[in-house]
Amino acid sequence: MLLFLDVDGTLTPFGAERPYPVYEPRSALPEPAADHPLLTRVDPTLGVRLARLAALGCELVWATTWLDDANAVLAPWLGLPSLPRVDWPDDGAVPRLGPRGLHWKTRPLVAWAAGRPFVWVDDEITDADRAWVAAHHPAPALVHRVDHRYGITDRDFAVLEEWVTAGGGPAAR
Repeated sequence: MLLFLDVDGTLTPFGAERPYPVYEPRSALPEPAADHPLLTRVDPTLGVRLARLAALGCELVWATTWLDDANAVLAPWLGLPSLPRVDWPDDGAVPRLGPRGLHWKTRPLVAWAAGRPFVWVDDEITDADRAWVAAHHPAPALVHRVDHRYGITDRDFAVLEEWVTAGGGPAAR
């Protein structure tokens, strides 16, 4: 089972009316991590929670526009090893808007999954994405939206852990 993980708005909260917590690194970070402007918004303890999902049978995969910075910056911050990442098609190869507002990531993620069960965690998911995945992906898929103001929370992790532990559900959520 794959776990596609977005960063901005998912691990890095955006748009809250309150100040964001500022986290300190557990140890010295390699460049360019030390100078990344958003890194201190990411709770480094999320790495332990993500590793727990991996231990339950999820292959963690970066599904973010951070590209190589996800492994160079975020993985050390979270205490995770280098993870596979989705290489997005060149701009224009996948329309930014699909049928009825389909997110531009949806089709590439379903293609990358290649029929395997997956969880997709992102702050920009809509019902159009859930419906498209349900119609075009033969395996179970949990398409889970995170509130961008707070990023991934205990409640989100509870949903993910329940779904993964149960072996995946029959429908995208």
